[in-house]
Amino acid sequence: MALFTLRVLDGADRGRVFENLSTPVTIGREEGNVVQLNDDRISRFHIKIQEDQDKLVLTDLESTNGTKVNGEGVRLWILRYGDVITVGHTVLLFGSEEDIARRLASLRGVDLAEGVTLDVEELDEASPSICLEFELHHGDSPDAKATLHTLMPPELPSQLTPGQTAQVCELLQYFHLRIRGLVQTVKSSNKSARVTLEQRQWQNLLDMDARLAGYLRSIGEPE
Repeated sequence: MALFTLRVLDGADRGRVFENLSTPVTIGREEGNVVQLNDDRISRFHIKIQEDQDKLVLTDLESTNGTKVNGEGVRLWILRYGDVITVGHTVLLFGSEEDIARRLASLRGVDLAEGVTLDVEELDEASPSICLEFELHHGDSPDAKATLHTLMPPELPSQLTPGQTAQVCELLQYFHLRIRGLVQTVKSSNKSARVTLEQRQWQNLLDMDARLAGYLRSIGEPE
């Protein structure tokens, strides 16, 4: 069972640290939550963090004012060390200093073009100078937030049933074919770094964005 740390960066409970939390963890303003916060903008039971297939998953429990991770509104989210969770007026940092430092060390071994991440052991072998203190100071640079919150390609879900696998394939194929058709209509000019889309294709792109938003809502708020 994974143990993790939450640190309160802002809000009425600023400075509090919740260490060695084990899943499942509920967060809210009412007694009975593992993490109880003094914030009238937080729902009685606001979010839940649970473990699933070795990943820590945050779920918004249909809260009144919603939940953000790294500035984006979410219903479901796979947490990574360094993620910033905002609920009401309260801002939480996911992970201890050591957890975040080790993730920063791993991110320095990321090949964004290939999507390959070296683990910390590989980095240690390649560069013996890596240490947690260095990573923490390295994170003080202006680009630290962008580095830590780099949007990496997500992993495909595992342990799906054949029917679920077919549904995922069908969904990805649908968007792949629509995007491929749209890309083929793009017009570029050697005189400019810009490319242009016809109005109909621009609406095609907006329609796909709307459909993706709808799928995300349906998954985050199942009937």
